[in-house]
Amino acid sequence: MFLENTVNTNEQFGWIEVICGSMFSGKTEELIRRLKRAQFAKQKIEIFKPAIDLRYDDQLVTSHDQNQIPSTPVPAAANIPILADGCDVVGIDEAQFFDEEIVKVCNDLANSGVRVIVAGLDMDYKGNPFGPMPALMATAEYVTKVHAICTRTGHLANYSFRTSDEDRLLVLGERENYQPLSRAAFFQANQKKNKKT
Repeated sequence: MFLENTVNTNEQFGWIEVICGSMFSGKTEELIRRLKRAQFAKQKIEIFKPAIDLRYDDQLVTSHDQNQIPSTPVPAAANIPILADGCDVVGIDEAQFFDEEIVKVCNDLANSGVRVIVAGLDMDYKGNPFGPMPALMATAEYVTKVHAICTRTGHLANYSFRTSDEDRLLVLGERENYQPLSRAAFFQANQKKNKKT
């Protein structure tokens, strides 16, 4: 379980929290929960998401449960420090869609005293580490891995299985394109899919 750090006024450094897991595991839900708590505590927050993510709304970060918080879509990680000026807490959703610059941006923000909360997929649809997420997890003070429930076995799921035949790395989608699967179900589903091709 994640326990929020208390602010130490003698130390002018922030920290990085990463929330990771598969699709449908509650990453965005947890991000929104933490940001709303900070907002309730009268901290100045700002949340960012990649401009390419238009699944629910272009101006809102929205969980699969339709929980929402206003956000600023940005085309690149380099835009975040300019827009986050004066914030106590910065949230970043779908971090896997940003380039490697996001790692430097998060560390620079934390070094300047900002609490940075990042949510993203830790693995792509092939089960490989996804974009900048491994580096973010390595430099973060806190990493929370959340799990979905496997749609085939009912066990904990940490893989995002793509049901379509699309082979591009970045394919935005929902339940029509992805299923959360356990390790065993993911392995079997990929074996079956590979036999078809």
